[in-house]
Amino acid sequence: MSIEQLLWNEDATGLAQRIKAGDLSASEAVEAAIMRAERVNPDINAIAERLYDQARRQVAELPADAPLAGVPFAIKDLGIVQKGVPTNNGSRIPPFVPDFDSVLTERYRAAGLVTIATSTTPEFGLRLVTESAAFGTTRNPWNTAHTSGGSSGGAAALVAAGIVPVAHASDGGGSIRVPSSTTGLVGMKVSRGRTPTTPLTSESWYGFVVDHVVSRSVRDSALLLDLTHGPDGLAPYAARPPRRSFASAAARDPGTLTLAVYRQSPLGLPVSRETMEALDTAVALAREGGHSVEEISLPMIDRAFMADFCRIVASSIAGMLRTESARAGRQLIGSVERGSRIIARLGELLSAGEAYAALERLQASGRALLAHTARFDAVLMPLIAHPPVPVGGMDAKGADAFLEALLDHLRLTFLLRFDSFVDQLMDKSLWFTHWPAIQNVTGQPAISLPVHVTDDGLPLGVQAVGRPGEEETLFSLAAQLENISGWRARRAQFHLPA
Repeated sequence: MSIEQLLWNEDATGLAQRIKAGDLSASEAVEAAIMRAERVNPDINAIAERLYDQARRQVAELPADAPLAGVPFAIKDLGIVQKGVPTNNGSRIPPFVPDFDSVLTERYRAAGLVTIATSTTPEFGLRLVTESAAFGTTRNPWNTAHTSGGSSGGAAALVAAGIVPVAHASDGGGSIRVPSSTTGLVGMKVSRGRTPTTPLTSESWYGFVVDHVVSRSVRDSALLLDLTHGPDGLAPYAARPPRRSFASAAARDPGTLTLAVYRQSPLGLPVSRETMEALDTAVALAREGGHSVEEISLPMIDRAFMADFCRIVASSIAGMLRTESARAGRQLIGSVERGSRIIARLGELLSAGEAYAALERLQASGRALLAHTARFDAVLMPLIAHPPVPVGGMDAKGADAFLEALLDHLRLTFLLRFDSFVDQLMDKSLWFTHWPAIQNVTGQPAISLPVHVTDDGLPLGVQAVGRPGEEETLFSLAAQLENISGWRARRAQFHLPA
């Protein structure tokens, strides 16, 4: 078997075991990943910065006892940083080149992971497709005419294409789970405070954003969380420590769980037949695993909840652009994409009191949801309302494009004070993804389960949502469903190794 075939066949855990057994060296694994990246990336456009020379130096300094020594890896071009590596945030504004590493970067390196590249993201992670003016379009290895999702779409494309077996990702409104759903991967959105964002920031988007990975297997996601979770001295808060290791949770039988299923769209927008088929597949797998499943509604989650979420994100982007403009010494709002500029202007319209009131409403709804679902071990619900959309499928068109132009070119920003205009922008932004933002508000863990492939051969995953701090239950359930379904063997037929 060639080294490229080993890279293609193995998840991160399996590849590390092969390296330790002497079937290949760490250097060979990294060189194979680099060669494959150069060969197949032109078809998917998932790399922001090539870090090949840095990766080769890192191999020479690997700690021999690192659990994942020599496993190729990618870090998202957003959220966490590497010393001396430009962080572009998917934007054309001047990149930030830090003189320090994020704590999470240090933990990845201590685990033995070798970062060969940074992965593409939409500008500031704002879109759930990875298409940007700065880096172009990232495509889905399952079908390159379609999106790989976002905002961790570059990370998901690199893993689905067999370049790296696992990659860093972040999630502020579904950005780990949505690209996992569109590319047939496992994506755990961890509990708030589970992994640190320091020293770059104490929290991002008022704590909505968390960092972890997209992976081919449940066991990889669990092992990586064992190696990276927990606060550091600068973290303002932390999730409840696990009772045992996450890897042991993924390896054990979950027992008999009490599960719920939530089907409604909080936006009241259309949902495809394929999305409901995927959810039904997950329910059937859960029942095959011996679990009870009860249909529920979530009346506290509605259009007003989602509109408040959008306003809070807008205020975060407005503040971030102020910070970046101060760093650059000039105003940058004219340098960002039109969609980002409109979101930032919406954020600037909000008073501090309005933003705080929106946060209070979101948190009250979150508490009501947690109380409503407390008796369930997990809740199954959709992630994407439609199969992976064609490239460009979420671009503003027709009336939406006219509204954007009106708001931007004519500087009629004051119109965003009217709820009807905010509703239009919300529906345009979220018609593909109605559900993921809920867990970013509540701080719950949620894992994307690659349970389904559409008639057109495109992945379509759903999510299982747990109680705050209960990743162990989700890993155990997900691993069981993985074993029953055999989804780990389901791969994109993309540039197969000779």
